[in-house]
Amino acid sequence: MALTALFFSATKLAGIIVTVSIAANVFSFSRYRKKNLRRFKSPIDESSDTLADFNVNGEEENGFFFGLATAPAHVEDRLDDAWLQFAEENPCHKSETTDDPVQADAVIGAAAAADGSSHQAPLTGKESNKKKKPLKVSMEAMIRGLQKFVEDEVEGEGKVPASKEECHHNVAAWHNVPHPEERLRFWSDPDTELKLAKDTGISIFRMGIDWTRIMPQEPVNGIKDAVNYAALERYKWIISRVRSYGMKVMLTLFHHSLPPWAGDYGGWKLEKTVDYFIEFTKLVVSSVSDMVDYWITFNEPHVFCMLTYCAGAWPGGHPDMLEAATSALPTGVFRQTMHWMAIAHSKAYDYIHKQSSTLSNNVVGVAHNVSFTRPYGLFDVAAVTLANSLTLFPYVDSVCDKLDFIGINYYGQEVISGAGLKLVETDEYSESGRGVYPDGLFHLLIQFHERYKHLKVPFIIAENGVSDETDVIRRPYFLEHLLAVYAAMIKGVPVLGYLFWTTSDNWEWADGYGPKFGLVAVDRANDLARIPRPSYHLFSKVVTTGKIIREDRERAWNELQKAAKEKQTRPFYRAVNKHGLMYAGGLDKPTRRSYIERDWRFGHYEMEGLQDPLSRLSRCLLRPYSLKKKRKSKKVDSELVLPHLELSV
Repeated sequence: MALTALFFSATKLAGIIVTVSIAANVFSFSRYRKKNLRRFKSPIDESSDTLADFNVNGEEENGFFFGLATAPAHVEDRLDDAWLQFAEENPCHKSETTDDPVQADAVIGAAAAADGSSHQAPLTGKESNKKKKPLKVSMEAMIRGLQKFVEDEVEGEGKVPASKEECHHNVAAWHNVPHPEERLRFWSDPDTELKLAKDTGISIFRMGIDWTRIMPQEPVNGIKDAVNYAALERYKWIISRVRSYGMKVMLTLFHHSLPPWAGDYGGWKLEKTVDYFIEFTKLVVSSVSDMVDYWITFNEPHVFCMLTYCAGAWPGGHPDMLEAATSALPTGVFRQTMHWMAIAHSKAYDYIHKQSSTLSNNVVGVAHNVSFTRPYGLFDVAAVTLANSLTLFPYVDSVCDKLDFIGINYYGQEVISGAGLKLVETDEYSESGRGVYPDGLFHLLIQFHERYKHLKVPFIIAENGVSDETDVIRRPYFLEHLLAVYAAMIKGVPVLGYLFWTTSDNWEWADGYGPKFGLVAVDRANDLARIPRPSYHLFSKVVTTGKIIREDRERAWNELQKAAKEKQTRPFYRAVNKHGLMYAGGLDKPTRRSYIERDWRFGHYEMEGLQDPLSRLSRCLLRPYSLKKKRKSKKVDSELVLPHLELSV
């Protein structure tokens, strides 16, 4: 009897706990939905022939500018940076068979080539007795992809090599393309890209200077013997070429590329990296400051810290399991590295302003990555809140008193399920697994403006783009996101300009050459021949006129809907498990995914309810009682005023 009573008491207690837990999560989601997911009234007049008219011909201080963005690691040839070394690593300890193998010919830190190129260092011949075997997991909760690693001991020379299933290249879709190390030859031939960019009519070209190329070895004994001065001169010449095409320069100092020598000792986990970065900054500023109009010190610092130091999916981090497990704690490696990158920004900001005090081109900011995140199920609201608390505001908060503008990099929305990203079958996605959601850019611009309007600093859309080889999604994508920007400007958000990512298809970090982000296709088997896509011409029309007209919007959207209705498919470079969670790593060869018949145009997206089994069951049971109410409230919902996006749940 005592055991029976104990069993019933335990069951009763468990029932109470479950009930309270469900009730608390229902309440949390109700508040979250009310604040973040309600429909809003778009300020765009869709009956007008001209939907948006950006003031591209206005005065310098009042006009709106368009631009194109890129980065050294994406486009520069003759660059032996951490990314090239990372891509060339062989996880299975086998030599790769290539048609034209290139022998290493110099040691990093030796005399530079005449054009300032860096060269690959020869292998030392020493092999580690450990190898890292990727264990694919879905833990990409708020960024572009994560990957855990486990270490296998390799004992003795007779160890059987890893099976084919266990071999995963660090960079996908890289070893299976022609001449991947050439990227886009922007170092040896910048004019090909620059002419394509200029012919769109843009006025701003965003590029970067690679830290590794300028400092090919650690300056332990001072910078004199560690600096590649020929490379500085080459960059100065490239920047002069940008200006010769009539474009202004937006220059990025750190764009996801840590020098290999810095990665060896811990990189941004240590304070001395701040000192080295400032020495690098001083070299660049003293060389090209009179030719640079906008400075970006750091591109997406929290993305770099997470993928490098928390996940080990990018080069230079090498986290052990304990470091990865504790990375998000207040004393963890994520906050540690973010702290030093904030200090580095502040010091670089002060130096640039000091050196440019007599000039007008001292506009300094950061490029901050933002995604619109939402929960997949009832119990995922807490995960969304945690993701936002780590990525949305902390870095900008830490440097907000040292900003002349806030750069926003926005690519889409992410649906969080547990510790992973859920692929929602009814949503449209880019080739790299980013959900297409123009409304999210509008929401986030409003939110950021509310938080930082006391600083009186403007915003620049420093990156916005979509990977889409077919070019069917790209055209409505940038039109709808530009409408989102224009709507935010109508609401009072000061936005100076919009930069599209990117001119030509290039190396997309750990996803390699798979996802195609370019307005221009690249035939890598035909001497990197460029083929402008239809989106290139539409983008040029928008840039030169400064207008988005209803006819162009309807044509682009109708072509996408036609492809969806015909069940056409397109490449998709993200693997998905049986539970619908996207794997972290990219694919060497894409799967095929159908276009989606869903209206995701700006101001048209209807947010779905929660998709977990409990929520679906409750909707099914309550649907007969809610149809009448839903029909009556439809008109009212369309008139709702936009609430501010908040994190509290």
